[in-house]
Amino acid sequence: MTLLVRALILSVVFLFASGPASGLVISLAASIDGAQANGGAGTGSSATGSASLTFDDQTNELTWSGSYSGLGSDFLVAHFHGPAAPGVNAGVALGISVVGNTSGTFDGSSTLSAGQAADLLAGLWYINIHSTTFTGGEIRGQVLVAPEPALGLVLGVAALAVVRRRRR
Repeated sequence: MTLLVRALILSVVFLFASGPASGLVISLAASIDGAQANGGAGTGSSATGSASLTFDDQTNELTWSGSYSGLGSDFLVAHFHGPAAPGVNAGVALGISVVGNTSGTFDGSSTLSAGQAADLLAGLWYINIHSTTFTGGEIRGQVLVAPEPALGLVLGVAALAVVRRRRR
């Protein structure tokens, strides 16, 4: 048995061995820009940003880090808003602390309620970065679950490796 086949088999065994007793950490991401702001009408801002987030389904802890650059005026405040689908405005769900001004970084964590967690995982939260010119938000990004490698792909590669090995 080749090293590749062994590694694939061990990977599959590990995936199945990690049972429901352990919590699931879900990766999320947001791409932040002016086109999504103002309820989807856009602001015309060329500023951009991004955020990476994780959510632990056992503790309901959300952690995040991100950055933005190019605001057209001074930074005012930043929040998570929700629940709202893309292009729909909603109230503030959670504040975000920012270091910077027209460009900056942010990170933090918070324990969410069950309702907040459900809305977050359903894609109903967004990050809104407000500036002094756009007090309602200059740039915005919907928080979405990040795609993970599919188990089917791993199993398919493992099966292909076994078939190729047997043909030799």
